[in-house]
Amino acid sequence: MSAERYERGLGMLAAVDGVAGQNVVDTLAQSFPDFARYVVEFPFGDIYARNGLGLRERELAAVAALCALGSALPQLRVHVQAALHVGCKPREVVEVVMQMAVYAGFPSALNGLSVVREVFAENGIPLPLD
Repeated sequence: MSAERYERGLGMLAAVDGVAGQNVVDTLAQSFPDFARYVVEFPFGDIYARNGLGLRERELAAVAALCALGSALPQLRVHVQAALHVGCKPREVVEVVMQMAVYAGFPSALNGLSVVREVFAENGIPLPLD
């Protein structure tokens, strides 16, 4: 079962984040191979592979949660990029982060928007959005 779970996780990771996700796992595996396996198996092999939500919805939820945490900006960066990769519109990403001002406070939303600005710039997405 573990090999199947890992392979399913690799497939979902590729669907969500393309080559970038595999690079993150490979880098993590150099120092912490067990944890790299957990990252592939549990979130991607178990949770992302479930029916009920599409990848767009899962990534918008991940962006919201990571923004609300406020302490996971590197992971927020990865998931903003992943949201774009799975077809979320830039406006949707911005609106989800702005929504976090209501539930997580303005500092979390401001920090999240800073990450969004950086990821959008790297992807040639001009701001402000029309």
